[in-house]
Amino acid sequence: MEKLGLGPSVIMALNPRIIYARLTGFGQDGIHSKMAGHDINYLALSGALSIFGRKGENPIFPGNVLADFAAGGLMCALGIALAIIERNQSGKGQVIDNAMVDGVSYLSTFIFKAKGIGGTIDSTTGSYLWDKERGDNLLDSGCPFYEVYKTKDGKFISVGALEPQFYLALVNILGLENNPTFAFQMDRLKWPLMKRRFAEIFLTKTRDEWTKIFHESDACVLPVLEMEEMKLSDHAKQTRPKMVSCFEGGIDPAPSPILSRTPATIEGKRMPFCGQHTIDILEEFGFEKSAIQGFLKEGVVQTHQNSPLKSSL
Repeated sequence: MEKLGLGPSVIMALNPRIIYARLTGFGQDGIHSKMAGHDINYLALSGALSIFGRKGENPIFPGNVLADFAAGGLMCALGIALAIIERNQSGKGQVIDNAMVDGVSYLSTFIFKAKGIGGTIDSTTGSYLWDKERGDNLLDSGCPFYEVYKTKDGKFISVGALEPQFYLALVNILGLENNPTFAFQMDRLKWPLMKRRFAEIFLTKTRDEWTKIFHESDACVLPVLEMEEMKLSDHAKQTRPKMVSCFEGGIDPAPSPILSRTPATIEGKRMPFCGQHTIDILEEFGFEKSAIQGFLKEGVVQTHQNSPLKSSL
């Protein structure tokens, strides 16, 4: 925006109540500030990418959800909301500087502390919650009772029986309550053996069979649904009938959180194509058709019809 002469100093001089949001990958300063980057790069510099993955394997990035959407769009929206609340008291706007690298690091605060970088110690074991290598800790696939297991039909089931009472429910339902291997939940030396036995047991039935077995229990065991299955799940149909809305055979998740008086609505439309509304927007700003055609001819703007991305959409 500064290149267009529309930086915050210019805009806020016209209206000091303006809230000016900057959403970038690396921030305004530093050696990477002028470089191109994507979600995976922001994760890498934040320190978070190093913790995702199984033991002995390369780090695994969770799509582009964490940096782009959580640390990027959502964190920026939160900053704007906070600035609006503060403006009600001061009457002044301010600049929101939201770098996705910083946002991911901030979202990972618990893990930074759990690794001992902040000094958080597990009161049960006396060790740091995340003091082992990647894939060998309590919450990163290292332990047997917080893991994803394959089922007989090639699908998957999630297990999150962290607390003692949930773990007890898990081993009881699996018929392991009298097996000495499973007597002490936090015996790390037994974890590999426990995990192998859990894996063997979950392979004996299909995902849906396990889902029925664990239904209404406190073992924290639930099916891993494909995105296409989500709209057909009992959770979607019974607890939140409008959880998903279909468009052209696709799925449109409902907005969350749900506000009691002013809930957001779902349009159920396809996402706009790249350049779909270019002409509409230019006309709203008062540009004549001849000027718009000139922009198109010179490649200043693009529409969906002449977009180089059309083939991929």
